Amino acid sequence: MTTVTTARADRRAADVPSWRPFRVTVARVLRLSPCFLRITFTGDDLDEFGHDGPDQRIKLHLPPAGRPVPHLPATDWYTHYRAADPAERGYVRTYTIRAVRPAAREVDVDFALHGDAGPASAWAGRAVVGQEVALIGPNRLYGSDCRGHEWNPPVDARDVLIAGDETAVPAIGGILERLRGTLPETARLQVFLEVPEAADALTLSAPHQAEITWLPRLRPDGSVAPNGQLLVDAVCGAEFGRGARAAALDASAVDTVDIDLEVLWEVAAGVGSSAYAWIAGEAGAIKTIRRHLVRERGIDKGAVTFMGYWRAGRSED
Repeated sequence: MTTVTTARADRRAADVPSWRPFRVTVARVLRLSPCFLRITFTGDDLDEFGHDGPDQRIKLHLPPAGRPVPHLPATDWYTHYRAADPAERGYVRTYTIRAVRPAAREVDVDFALHGDAGPASAWAGRAVVGQEVALIGPNRLYGSDCRGHEWNPPVDARDVLIAGDETAVPAIGGILERLRGTLPETARLQVFLEVPEAADALTLSAPHQAEITWLPRLRPDGSVAPNGQLLVDAVCGAEFGRGARAAALDASAVDTVDIDLEVLWEVAAGVGSSAYAWIAGEAGAIKTIRRHLVRERGIDKGAVTFMGYWRAGRSED
């Protein structure tokens, strides 16, 4: 029997990437609502797909229309992607997984459809069983946390706020499932979800303490609220963090990000606090909410996670 030395084993472990491409095919397509579509992907090696957090991010590599999926190497895949001919390389877009079933070699991804406004939405809206794409995500063989997830509440949080638009609903669904049976009985959990219309209010598995409010932009009179407005109003009007100890505040710290040039992405440090917020969606709305909670309410910055998943008028490219 050959013995692998510690040095060789360490060297082999160092060669294992934390993220890698998985070549997958569409196994099922399920329309959940006018906005939401669930696509189940399957692949021979999806039993090696990692899943370290309930809001685990992935990337989908979509081929150009009518073309096969370009090859991406297991290591340094992004450099290879960027170096490819733009006409041939396709598109990479970021999503959140909705469920992972390693034994069945399946991953569910929920898409918030917005017609043909973007390549991923256009692809998902026409997806059929058997189509191939590449899913780039955590590699379970890496052996430790592969990162790409942001849910990180303080252990003593008793006042929890979760809010997002339709792009964050899949992540929020995963978070609520994780909280079932783990949220302290005395905790308060407020959830606000802004969606295009009332029919997009999904049935979510959540702790019994959850106070879930759906915010459809399409009003009964046919008018439509601007993206993010209802979410901002709901969070600013919520009874959240009122009893938390006010943080020592550097007021300039909440307004330093230019959301037209930079990514608004700040993750909670998991500090001791009775309040915790997880907010994601359109960057302009998220920046407004961030300013209100930190600057006007004095919520500790170390107890809040804010993520601009998208910016109105801009693509992920």
